[in-house]
Amino acid sequence: MTISTGDRLPDATLARMGPNGPETVQLGSLLAGRKVVLFALPGAFTGGCSTIHMPSFVRTADQFRARGVDDIICLSVNDPFVLAAWGKETGASAAGIMLVGDADGSFTKGLGMDFTAPAIGLIGRSNRYALVVDDGIVSVANIDKPGVCEMSTGETLLEAV
Repeated sequence: MTISTGDRLPDATLARMGPNGPETVQLGSLLAGRKVVLFALPGAFTGGCSTIHMPSFVRTADQFRARGVDDIICLSVNDPFVLAAWGKETGASAAGIMLVGDADGSFTKGLGMDFTAPAIGLIGRSNRYALVVDDGIVSVANIDKPGVCEMSTGETLLEAV
């Protein structure tokens, strides 16, 4: 499966850092009845993710909300401990961006959005993409080729909202 406009995203059990530590959350419950921006990237603390991709959503978070987006969610094949630290480091948490981990990569693989780059230590990671999801249905899908961060930036997705 690949992500396309009009698709219903499958439910998935993801992990995030809650007020009392790691907790699981169902993707379906985060999307139900809401307009959500969901973007995915290869990994916390990696080069382009930390210098281009995440900062683009931190910069545009208020603009998305002004256009009726209820929540902004960043998904990565990482654990919730790493994502919580990265959220603090990048300002994503302060900007209200929810970071969720697809720790075993099953959601990412199910979408056909996984890639592996052993030379740089990335195994079973998520390709970059950015979606607008209305009540679980993809209304905008911007997908980059592995190693590229152009179509999936906050500024590019904002143009389509």
